[in-house]
Amino acid sequence: MKALLCKQFGPPESLVLEDVPSPTPGAGEVVISIKAASVNFPDVLIIQNKYQFKPPLPFSPGSELAGVVKAVGAGVANAKPGDKVIAFTAFGAFAEEVKTEAVRLLPLPEGMSFEEGASFILTYGTTDHALRDRGQLKAGETLLVLGAAGGVGVAALEIGKALGARVIACASSDEKLAVCRQHGADECINYATEDLRERIKALTGGKGVDVIYDAVGGPYAEPAFRSIAWRGRHLVIGFAAGDIPKLPLNLPLLKGASVVGVFWGDFTRREPQAFGESARQLARWYREGKLKPHISATFPLAKAAEAMNLLASRKAKGKVVIRIGA
Repeated sequence: MKALLCKQFGPPESLVLEDVPSPTPGAGEVVISIKAASVNFPDVLIIQNKYQFKPPLPFSPGSELAGVVKAVGAGVANAKPGDKVIAFTAFGAFAEEVKTEAVRLLPLPEGMSFEEGASFILTYGTTDHALRDRGQLKAGETLLVLGAAGGVGVAALEIGKALGARVIACASSDEKLAVCRQHGADECINYATEDLRERIKALTGGKGVDVIYDAVGGPYAEPAFRSIAWRGRHLVIGFAAGDIPKLPLNLPLLKGASVVGVFWGDFTRREPQAFGESARQLARWYREGKLKPHISATFPLAKAAEAMNLLASRKAKGKVVIRIGA
């Protein structure tokens, strides 16, 4: 089988496409013939040795995929060969096949394409855990989404609306904000051309926002937090801008507000029952038409480096998908 390999840490251009042996499942494991995999920001970091999880070289990046079960190991009861599935892995998805633990599988919802399946569980799972669990977002509250045109940003818009919140989308161009409106944003802020704090103040009548969904970090975190409402919750998802912000700790004190970390990967391992409930809720919302992954670009496996650079440059809207199987 073919796999895109990281043999030395570096930019996407340093990855190489090679033939490698097909994996064999052990006890509790499955092998999946991958049909599609999506690109996520950690994939760009992991090949540069900048991510908290550091697999041994060589490895294939990619953590979110959809495909068909090829083989199962001993003791696997939740899958059989031929099943269409979604899977989330720490790495290994930019390949024609991957071996993973059976507990990392979810059935592909009826009517969902492999491309949508590869764009679903990590972004929507992270966001559901963030908004419902960590952020306790309620109907009638106001949600501010930074980086709202990205994969997790679009998920935050849709889940925020499903929960009955008023949603304000923030992005760096009018083109990106047009995508946000398509996915339910009530209001939009172009933080490349508008003053973020002044626009939040105007849109909320000076009250501020109840929940901030922050997958960007960098220069936008502090002005957003300075615009938070009393008892507001600032959800720390990631740092797509590159810089990890340093908030003055008097700010949460003065607002009675919380800075809340969101680590979906550990949540799925530590709280499997809660993760299962979240996955079932997401599937219900998908069937009801409330969630629809926005796929802006697709690439073949041989051009996966281009896909990763598109995401790293912050030019992508929604999800970027690598098509692998026929």
